[in-house]
Amino acid sequence: MSKEMQELQKQWHSMVQSIHSNSNVVAFMNSRVGQYLDDHPFVALSLLMFIAVSAIPVAFFLIFVVTTAIMACISVIVMEGVVIAIGGIALLCVLCGLGALSLGVSGVLSACYVVISTLVNYWYASRGQIRKQDVNGSFPQKSPSVLDLSANNGKNE
Repeated sequence: MSKEMQELQKQWHSMVQSIHSNSNVVAFMNSRVGQYLDDHPFVALSLLMFIAVSAIPVAFFLIFVVTTAIMACISVIVMEGVVIAIGGIALLCVLCGLGALSLGVSGVLSACYVVISTLVNYWYASRGQIRKQDVNGSFPQKSPSVLDLSANNGKNE
């Protein structure tokens, strides 16, 4: 590996260690929820995606509730109930859609991770095999192609 990659790996490792040594993180990871999420990374990724994507709609809804509460203080009590009910239904619809979206994105990210890690492992394995052959002084034998076989069959007849 190159020096830059090793340096980046060291920095990443030190950052992960500082996160894992945080007392709040340790307390959470020792809880039942933390252990469950540690054992089920797809659920953890889905939950993380859902929280990240739903933060803005929830913030808008809370601003909306505060605004309508202020309006209610100015004597629009009936209107507040109707508007908050409609807003709550709209929020429910948005959060259900975002939940489905976060599951889909988590599935795609998980599939990409599996494919990329498989390709990287295959690439490093084939690179290692080529290096081994270079060290041993042997070169990979080319298998005859289909066209060469058909040309040889024509000569034999």
